[in-house]
Amino acid sequence: MLDSVLGKLARQHDPNVLVGFDTADDAGVYQLTPELALVQTVDFFTPIVDDPYVFGQIAATNSLSDVYAMGGRPISALALVCFPENGDPKILEEMLAGGLSKMVEAQCTVIGGHSIRDDEIKLGYSVTGTIHPQRVKANSTAQPGDRLLFTKPIGTGVISTAIKRGKADFAWIRAAVHSMTTLNKAAAEVMSAGDFAVHSMTDVTGFGLLGHAHEMARGSGVSVRIYAAQVPLLAGALECVRAGYLPGGLKANRQFVEGCVEADASIPQDLLTLLYDPQTAGGLLIAVAAADADRLMSQLRQAGVEAAMVGDVMSKQTPLIALLP
Repeated sequence: MLDSVLGKLARQHDPNVLVGFDTADDAGVYQLTPELALVQTVDFFTPIVDDPYVFGQIAATNSLSDVYAMGGRPISALALVCFPENGDPKILEEMLAGGLSKMVEAQCTVIGGHSIRDDEIKLGYSVTGTIHPQRVKANSTAQPGDRLLFTKPIGTGVISTAIKRGKADFAWIRAAVHSMTTLNKAAAEVMSAGDFAVHSMTDVTGFGLLGHAHEMARGSGVSVRIYAAQVPLLAGALECVRAGYLPGGLKANRQFVEGCVEADASIPQDLLTLLYDPQTAGGLLIAVAAADADRLMSQLRQAGVEAAMVGDVMSKQTPLIALLP
């Protein structure tokens, strides 16, 4: 909806805007000097777990992720809070403490924020980062021949739905929380520090793996091939799909993207469904030159990142996204 509305508005022509809202990228990038640009993003949402401290950690991890997805380094953040007028201040304190713990881990300073009264709790952050203008990793610059690496397992959407229905096993919750509170900092640092030909990058969040792959393919003018069996999955994710714990976002993603997807008939339906699952604080989808792919994946794993080779980039063809076993 927002995309359709923004598309009708007049564009501001500022040569310092390196990445704006016209490419559906993860964050905006504004150049200040020939060697310095700002990366700016904002994100907030309602609780997806019961523990307010953990919810705060997830909200901060999710907000920081967009800066990492551009190849940037987060430096400051503003908290965005919606909280009931008669809510328990202890809950608010725990939420903000959880968020602060992740901001400290990211070496990102919380310098203020804004709060309003709202019957429904919401928390998030506006995060500012820095980057060299020539090192921006947009989601629209993948090249044919690239390999696609992915740095986290998927399934947080269906598991969160199971949590809301009181049907999630403790092991599933533990795995999902661990994923949603793990910063993409290590992955971004490995990618930035090494001499890798990384052409494009995005973080997989609300549009699911296939939705964000679709954005990368469409923006880059290429097609992609995803190997479904190689996509890492959270413990319990397939069980949640089989039990019907499907969030509304999954169904919306599937409706929007599946017309561009051609799936091999041998791919199990539960796995296919999971590829549309909306993620919270998901992993980085990285398009890297084939010659550097194995070396990058090895270094990511050495840094403790659960990296997997999940696909390839090809010249534009039909279908836009091919799913293979």
